[in-house]
Amino acid sequence: MPPASVRTSVACCRCCAAGLRRPPVSNPPILRPSVDGTDHNPKAAPVTLITGGTRGIGAATARRLAAAGHRLALGYRSNTAAADVLAAELRDSGAEVFLVSADISTEAGIDALFDAVLEHFGHLDNVVSNAGATLHIGPLANTPREIVRAVLEINLTSAVFVAQRAVQEFLTAGTPGVLVNVSSTAARNGSPNTYVHYAAAKAGVDALTQGLAAEVAPQGIRVVGVAPGTTLTDIHADAGSPDRALKAAARIPLGRPADPDEIAAAIAWLLTPDASYTAGTTIRLSGGA
Repeated sequence: MPPASVRTSVACCRCCAAGLRRPPVSNPPILRPSVDGTDHNPKAAPVTLITGGTRGIGAATARRLAAAGHRLALGYRSNTAAADVLAAELRDSGAEVFLVSADISTEAGIDALFDAVLEHFGHLDNVVSNAGATLHIGPLANTPREIVRAVLEINLTSAVFVAQRAVQEFLTAGTPGVLVNVSSTAARNGSPNTYVHYAAAKAGVDALTQGLAAEVAPQGIRVVGVAPGTTLTDIHADAGSPDRALKAAARIPLGRPADPDEIAAAIAWLLTPDASYTAGTTIRLSGGA
């Protein structure tokens, strides 16, 4: 494997004191590159990269976006079997899917991922920065430093570099792209006695979303986020607590953890023109918690 409508809103008002009319203000058109990348055709299927795209929330998002007609680049680290199963499912439904195995805990891995996607598709419209891990559950005092460092690198440092490369590509291509950062409700509640280092990393992701959105919004690029609460994915099993999501149900006002598809629905919406005025915001999906 290689290492890759137009709606014009005219706002007018009279300034009573001066009797002046405000000039019409036109919103930038929502553009999508054509299939061959030679022009901007609003009817062309968008190319969307999802990191951590073959399991959990990433896989659910891939299914949603495939149904919406996106061409998908799915990044994953090492579980080739799971990636192949999902890709086959999506291709059977008619979707175009490109799989890329890359370790995005390193800068080289992030560049290899983006380079492969760009080589394959020629351009990129959206990025869903979803890859993450908790690795360990317990009080910070009992968490090995190498685990703390790894959690910070994959959940925050890598998210920053993925965001950097995404906006670099959008700016170079002149594409009004969308970056969706997947955060966590842990960013707000701190997750004491569970993984405060993970919570700290996700709080950093929320700051990244807000700050970067303000930097690139003038170029028509939207940076947004979602913050899932407890969700039925493998992230807890990977950290040694497979039943944690179900145990947490009693503390959730809706009485249950989220299904990954419920998180994916919000991500998919953020990539539509209906969300064209949403930027710098992280949507909390917590079941009321």
